[in-house]
Amino acid sequence: MKKIGFVIPWYGENIPGGAEMELRQVTDRLHRAGVELEILTTCIKDAGSDWSRNFHKEGTETASNGITVRRFRVGERNAAAFDAVNAKLMKGMRITPAEEDIFLTEMAECSALYGYMKEHSEEYSLFVFIPYLLCTTYNGTKMFPEKSVLIPCFHDEAYAYISRYKEVFPKAAGMIFNARPESELAERLYGFSKSGTKTIVMGIGMDTDIKPDADAFRKKFGIDSPFIVYAGRKDKGKNVHTLVQYFAEYLKRRDTDLKLVLMGGGSIELPDELVRQKRIIDLGFVDIQDKYNGQAAAEFLCQPSKNESFSLVIMESWLCGRPVLVHSGCPVTRNFVSESDGGLYFGDYFEFEGCTDWILRNREKAALMGRNGGDYVRSNFAWDVIVEKYKKFFAEVIGEREQ
Repeated sequence: MKKIGFVIPWYGENIPGGAEMELRQVTDRLHRAGVELEILTTCIKDAGSDWSRNFHKEGTETASNGITVRRFRVGERNAAAFDAVNAKLMKGMRITPAEEDIFLTEMAECSALYGYMKEHSEEYSLFVFIPYLLCTTYNGTKMFPEKSVLIPCFHDEAYAYISRYKEVFPKAAGMIFNARPESELAERLYGFSKSGTKTIVMGIGMDTDIKPDADAFRKKFGIDSPFIVYAGRKDKGKNVHTLVQYFAEYLKRRDTDLKLVLMGGGSIELPDELVRQKRIIDLGFVDIQDKYNGQAAAEFLCQPSKNESFSLVIMESWLCGRPVLVHSGCPVTRNFVSESDGGLYFGDYFEFEGCTDWILRNREKAALMGRNGGDYVRSNFAWDVIVEKYKKFFAEVIGEREQ
């Protein structure tokens, strides 16, 4: 097998974001396992920066983990035209083919990257693109469909219905999905089973040797009462406002000392009285061990998001031995809960209330759910399992193409 090129418009060791983190972790683990690979990217700093500005130095560098990173300059783009089309997509609106072309052309000008890929394509067995909606994924797959494998991170959103994607993605050699509902959505939108694209539900690798200390968390933060924990970004996109609203209603209806503990960045409006009474405690960013300790100390973790392609915090909660409560409106997290028997799900306030009551009244069964979830993570998402699945899948894709 020749080397594999992983392609994304921006790459850095500290860039936040699910797809960016997934790329770093997958390439690091595959590199450790002896897979020859490189990162092909641009000089853009990150997703939140100016996509026509070359922040990094052009050329080849070696990341701290020993992986070769090739960076290419970007050119000028029509940001105003892109923003106008993207605003429609962000509102869930469909766009015309002409607007699709603007979206894909003016996202970032990466001709130097594409030129390198064309000139050196024979040096690579595969090009792996992540995530689906970026211009590098579309243009790279269009150039080299027989060498393209996507880690798409599909969501049921306006971007997924872009007709240009439907013209190109079914020609790709392989698709790697993070969860079964994502693969089902992809099949409905793109018909990969009919196109001959090889697919796999891979999941995301996890460090499974977490060693939490619930008592240390309670002592450090002075929390003696039972509590629900939320870990992650605090904004409306994650539906945290619904959790806060439901928790406040729960306190009105129950005589309880239950608290809600929030961990993570971002901000959201919280009821002043509940904050003053320390019924809702926002810890902001905490270090990773404190996060694990807090998950272990909680009655359960609530993940209210309706739009997830995976959910690391759910897996972490299970590895810490605690059950989870997820929103039934999220097919991915609901599927994880159902497959693992590691928690419950809710769709409205009264289901939230009923689930919370059940967990608080059935602590032994709730603990068993946590153990079930931990077993599920170790069996499916431990890094040694994921790495072997990646290596086998790449070999199968390359073998099919070379026959």
